[in-house]
Amino acid sequence: MSRLRSRARPLVNSVAVANIKSQIKRNRQNEGRRVRNKAVRSELRTAAKKIRTAAVEGTDESTALLRQATRALDRAASKGILHKRTAARRKSRLARSAASSGSES
Repeated sequence: MSRLRSRARPLVNSVAVANIKSQIKRNRQNEGRRVRNKAVRSELRTAAKKIRTAAVEGTDESTALLRQATRALDRAASKGILHKRTAARRKSRLARSAASSGSES
C-alpha cells in the first residue's frame, strides 16, 4: 500500500493528521528525519554499487571505495539509520566482493 502513495508528497500533508499540537510537531520532526534518512540510505546504496562495479571491472580503487563505504555504514549505524548488525553484515559482504576482485586479478 505504501507504494501507491506519491513519493513526492510529504506525509505531514496527508489527509489524516492529528490536531493535537504535540503530535503535529512530532509529525514535522518525523518528516524531516524521514527525508534525511532516505538521503543517507541512497548514499549507502550508491557506495555499495561503486564497490561492486569496481570489483567486476577489477580496478585497484576498490579498497579506497571500501574504506569510504565502511565509514558511511558505521556513521549510519551510530546515528540509528541502520541497525548495527545490518551495517556489519553489509560491510562484510562488501569486503568479500572487494577481496574476490583482488584475488582474481
